[in-house]
Amino acid sequence: MSAPAETAPLPGRWIAMAALLIAGFMNLIDVTIVNVALPSMQSAFGATDSQIEWVVAVYILTFALLLLPAGRLGDVYGRRLIFIAGVVVFTIGSTLCGMAPSMEALIGARVAQGIGGAMMTPQTLAIVPVLFQPKERGLAFALFGLSAGLASVTGPVLGGFLIGLDLWGMDWRPIFLVNVPVGVIAVIAALRYVPVIPGGAGLRLDYVGVLLAAMTLLLVLFPLIEGRQLGWPLWAFAMMVAALPALLGFLAWERRQAARNKAQLLPVALMGNGDYMYGSLLTGLIFMGMPGLFLTLALMFQVGNGLTPLQSGLTTMPFSVGVLIASLMSGRLGIRFPRQRISVGALMMGVGMILLRFAVPGPGAALVQSAFILPLIVAGLGLGTAISPLFQTVLANVDGRDTGSASGALQSFQQVGGAVGLAIVGEIFFSTLRAALPTVADPAAAYGQAVLMALLFVPVPFLALSVMVWRLPEPQLGGRQQPVLAE
Repeated sequence: MSAPAETAPLPGRWIAMAALLIAGFMNLIDVTIVNVALPSMQSAFGATDSQIEWVVAVYILTFALLLLPAGRLGDVYGRRLIFIAGVVVFTIGSTLCGMAPSMEALIGARVAQGIGGAMMTPQTLAIVPVLFQPKERGLAFALFGLSAGLASVTGPVLGGFLIGLDLWGMDWRPIFLVNVPVGVIAVIAALRYVPVIPGGAGLRLDYVGVLLAAMTLLLVLFPLIEGRQLGWPLWAFAMMVAALPALLGFLAWERRQAARNKAQLLPVALMGNGDYMYGSLLTGLIFMGMPGLFLTLALMFQVGNGLTPLQSGLTTMPFSVGVLIASLMSGRLGIRFPRQRISVGALMMGVGMILLRFAVPGPGAALVQSAFILPLIVAGLGLGTAISPLFQTVLANVDGRDTGSASGALQSFQQVGGAVGLAIVGEIFFSTLRAALPTVADPAAAYGQAVLMALLFVPVPFLALSVMVWRLPEPQLGGRQQPVLAE
């Protein structure tokens, strides 16, 4: 029997791919570009420390909460439709960010960006198999990795450059408004070249699960970020205690949904996979230190030591360069030596954070930007070394039928880890800064002291990961059968 004839390549598929890459690049670069603008935003609005944290945290939190349900929306209504809708929402959110009249409005607009980003991201990888024949898919997926690396490298520098230009006296606002023409181009290209992909009418969303998960996270993050600003009232501790019953309620609801064979935000089959849940915890750990670290460094560089946003972005760029280099090298190794690479990478991140302590200037000492090159590039090389084998190892121990849900949930755990870490690092940094500023004549010394205190925490999750990863099983090609949950 002869093999079926291969279908003809889809016309315009590389233009469609460009639209996917542009949208993904726009989303990824927005994560890194904001850090260098935070001091300018704080100065422009007279914002509190907690408001500055919320500019970063609310995006991460919204993205994490909606990533799974947005992926299911693509299954239900069609991935092309949800992708285009996501780009439109993200572009509108960017416009609102760039025109925000107050800090509260900016934080609200960041929620819109998070919604759009969550809608776009799950659809992009799922559209590739529709666009390309198997022989072309490897190159297409490699381009996603390359664009992610380029976004991390160019984000801080582009942000600093745009702020430094001060176009039409708009200060930091162009870092958001630049997304508007990019988003319009992506939408036009997607409408013209991305094929219509019909959804499945029988699929449903777990709205209650989304609500319970959001409640659980907010009960933890809100008091961590706002408690310090308000003097740690009793309700802040009560909220954190209430997070436990909220979590138990979420788990009970997901089990109920599974028993009735209905939609689940986090499939019970995955929750019963101990290796997957353990790996998800490790994924949260590896991203726990990064958002808070770069927020504190931006404030120390610009507010404490008077660097421009561009100088600040250039100073932190070695980290992104390290991630890009190591990611390209890691791709050549495939799935070989996964636990060794994860452990070594996490250890390098921890060592980089420890070395960073020696780059932070002490009282009376001048800031030397070149001193940050070695610790940041070591940490970046560590992240680039560890992240790919970590994701592959965790997902390789999942049954094939659950891979899609597992991948989306893993990205959610990644974002949740970043949000929790941001709250913890922010609490340490701003508490120390508030106590130190009245006691020193030089503000730079107070900012340096606050960063040093934050750096007591930042290496901890990385060093813990370097040890804990050895409990994670080696990847088993083809996945494995899920354990049966006890009733």
